[in-house]
Amino acid sequence: MELLEGERVLAFDLETTGVSTSRDRIVQLALIGSNSDGSEISYDQLVNPRRSIPYESQRIHGISDADVRGQPDFSEIADRVSELIDGCVLIGHNVRQFDLPMLRNEYLRIGALPPEPKAVLDTLEMVRRLKLPRPHRLGAQCNRHGISLENAHTASADAAASLLLLWKLGLDHPSYFRKSLEEVEQWCATGSTAKVQSDLGPQLDDLELVDPNGMVRRDGAHMVLAVGRHRGRHLEELNSLDPRYLQWLLSPNGIEDADAVNEIKAYLNQE
Repeated sequence: MELLEGERVLAFDLETTGVSTSRDRIVQLALIGSNSDGSEISYDQLVNPRRSIPYESQRIHGISDADVRGQPDFSEIADRVSELIDGCVLIGHNVRQFDLPMLRNEYLRIGALPPEPKAVLDTLEMVRRLKLPRPHRLGAQCNRHGISLENAHTASADAAASLLLLWKLGLDHPSYFRKSLEEVEQWCATGSTAKVQSDLGPQLDDLELVDPNGMVRRDGAHMVLAVGRHRGRHLEELNSLDPRYLQWLLSPNGIEDADAVNEIKAYLNQE
């Protein structure tokens, strides 16, 4: 894919103790891809979360407490992971809303700065932008595009599958990928390539966090949604356009931090 020529390209996936990006821990991390010179990168590491892995999570990914016993904890692999991710083009399915926030919180727990990829290409965002038929989960999209997904819900298999899915989307919808890397990333995140945010002033990611995971950010006197299909909208606008989405955002399945939820409700006069 011409878009990625000369770049270090890594597909990224995690297996975890659960789905909370603020409370749960990584139990497996995989980075699969290539350096800018084409040499292969394959990093697949079990991680000791220093807590018991719930049975419900074990049923999904098959990783038990016995499997991670004796494995390094995150602090022992953090430097290597940073070396790989810093400056790379990072690819994954739902990577922007799940894997990256989970990873960033692991770094914050050990008092370290998270790595910064050059760009993030989220294949879940892509299939939504392309308005492909549901379901949009990785396994369903792999079946749709003829990609074999053996050992699903292992980090390395899911990472490799997301890389193949990106390649297949590029073949099937080439016009969307005949743009700069920055424009394609912007399209994935916002649905537009008309003008990147850096031309307009501070990007969403530069704004002050309202909640610890940065789902909502503060833009002067306004609060702005920084994730999902309404990314970039003021919460007042979201309240009018899609109140059910706002209701989800303020539920335990959305923003988990109670103080942030209360602050947003007060801002919207919903208390």
